[in-house]
Amino acid sequence: MPGRSSLAGTGLIRLGVTLWLGATLSASAADSAGRPFRVLCSFYPMYVMALNVAQDIPGVEVRCMTESSTGCLHDYQLAPTDLKALTAADVFVANGGGMEMFVEKALRQSPKLKVIEASQGIELAFHQNPHVWLSLGGAIQETRTIAAGLAAADPRHAGAYTTNAAAYIDRIERLRHEMHAALDGAKHRDIITFHEAFPYFAAEFNLRVAAVIEREPGSEPNAGELAKTITTVRQAGVRAIFAEPQYPGKSAEIIQRETGVPVRTLDPAVTGPREPEQARDSYLRTMRKNLEVLAEALRE
Repeated sequence: MPGRSSLAGTGLIRLGVTLWLGATLSASAADSAGRPFRVLCSFYPMYVMALNVAQDIPGVEVRCMTESSTGCLHDYQLAPTDLKALTAADVFVANGGGMEMFVEKALRQSPKLKVIEASQGIELAFHQNPHVWLSLGGAIQETRTIAAGLAAADPRHAGAYTTNAAAYIDRIERLRHEMHAALDGAKHRDIITFHEAFPYFAAEFNLRVAAVIEREPGSEPNAGELAKTITTVRQAGVRAIFAEPQYPGKSAEIIQRETGVPVRTLDPAVTGPREPEQARDSYLRTMRKNLEVLAEALRE
């Protein structure tokens, strides 16, 4: 059953060394105590959205708790440095929906920490799948939620958060229209993905995920599961198998060898540059690249 996104009941995540990734504006423009308003994000997609929402607002820092090469948060455990970073933050931006189970532990240590759950209000589908940002419509909703949460937590800059969010959403909407124009007429609509990151993306563009190679990254399929996927590829006339740049693609290569169907790359937009100037456009660049790859694969 689809349900409302929630942080409760989510899985622990191990993210290594906590990094403060700065979108820092001058410290002299911080609050009356000379301290910046600190926004800590759980992982890269939240960091990118928050950077855009807080762009050019004096005295606001946007930082990411994870390294920018971490990927999805499937089995993380909080380190002492993570707890220290959470304690220092004014606001914590999380995706929610089962992505960051460690938040409940963090709140026990920092009960006053404000948490913005970006997927709040989004009805989770596909067995409570949390990868909602990969639908461009989902990314738009999450950006709005982050902006509303920051405006409530930092009312001095409420207007700026709202204005920035509207500008970023406009850019996502334009890309969304571009992607629909390119994909809506695709002759082939069946795809095979590496893991269960893309069901919202597929639903938005009326694609069908015919099979998933690994239900969770690192849990390689057994011989029977691989054989079933190979049969699906042959019977469905699937034109492309999509691996992800964050994970090894050995299983996909086996399927390619057995079927002759090429392996291409779809990026779930969970890694990228850490510098704010480059990171702000990372989601849009990644999704445009995904469009190019899909358009080529599905028209062949």
